[in-house]
Amino acid sequence: MARIVILGSAHPLRGGGLATFNERLARAFADEGHQITIFTFSLQYPGFLFPGKTQYSDEPPPADLDIRVKVNSINLFNWLKVGHELKALRPDFLIIRYWIPFMAPCLGSIAAIVRKNNHTRILAIADNIVPHEKRIGDGLLTKYFVGKIDRFVTMSDSVRTELKHFGVSDNKISVCAHPLYDNFGPPLPRNEARALLKMDPDAKIVLFFGFIREYKGLDLLIQAFADEKIQNLGLKLVVAGEFYDSSEKYHALAEKLNLEESVIWHTDFIPSHKVREYFCAADLVAQPYRSATQSGVTQIAYHFETPMLVTHVGGLPEMVPHLKAGFVVAPTVSEIAEAIALFFQNNKQYEFKAFLKEEKKRFSWKSLVDALLSKNEV
Repeated sequence: MARIVILGSAHPLRGGGLATFNERLARAFADEGHQITIFTFSLQYPGFLFPGKTQYSDEPPPADLDIRVKVNSINLFNWLKVGHELKALRPDFLIIRYWIPFMAPCLGSIAAIVRKNNHTRILAIADNIVPHEKRIGDGLLTKYFVGKIDRFVTMSDSVRTELKHFGVSDNKISVCAHPLYDNFGPPLPRNEARALLKMDPDAKIVLFFGFIREYKGLDLLIQAFADEKIQNLGLKLVVAGEFYDSSEKYHALAEKLNLEESVIWHTDFIPSHKVREYFCAADLVAQPYRSATQSGVTQIAYHFETPMLVTHVGGLPEMVPHLKAGFVVAPTVSEIAEAIALFFQNNKQYEFKAFLKEEKKRFSWKSLVDALLSKNEV
């Protein structure tokens, strides 16, 4: 049995992708008999940098997890305190989630202190190395963090390639597919899910799910819905997720294209207990991203066996085999519209669902646990 600390987002931060992932990973370690603790943030982002309404959850803390609220991302003295606490704790593994260069000074400084105990192995799960929304200094910050890590696990080959550009040798990187988000409950019958959301039981529904940022290409999807092929099918686009970008431009675009009746806006934060309703109500999940590494939305769709449309960026094509789990297209309005039309015109839903049912079996949390705790560099 190993003693493991995950350093990353968790309750009381809201259960978006990072917090949900870290808490589910902690349970996977516990299932294997390991002693697991999460060190999470007392302050993750300063308020002026956070694009949403609130960073904090109003749900009760998970009773089955040891979560310690410790880390202030902008306080140097806090980094020193947490680093020395973890150094003295001497876990066998410290697993750090890295997703944005802003966190590099905090996470890298803590790692630098902990590794001085000459016992703890410092691992990083690298969601992104090159951020989707780039800023001056990103490269220097990431280089600082990368230099403090013994070994990396990525969830796509594209992130592996990015790490190699920062001088990380291939034998210090493992690639493991993003596990299923299986923590949102079992699937619901489509009509039941739609009734809970007060949606038309007979509608043909395309779902865009998750925080809304420019790189996710919601504007491309809205424009695709104005295509004559889509209009003739009478589809509905459900946008479910909080705006982390200006909402006005998306509403204005839908209005300009006369899509007020076609787009259904559910743009408050979607709590965990509502997630399955959206995926089970949808016929197709669309991820029209301009850039990507991997996506938790994909792994929620796999769990609920909901076919997908993704763009040919980052690791998305690795996760969604074309014409098997869904469509892989260029991030252009015309290709997105063409694929959506083909999906509904040719009744691809049942064919894709059959593949998803089998394919999802390979996305296990145990595989990620094994990749992280491997004692040999690969």
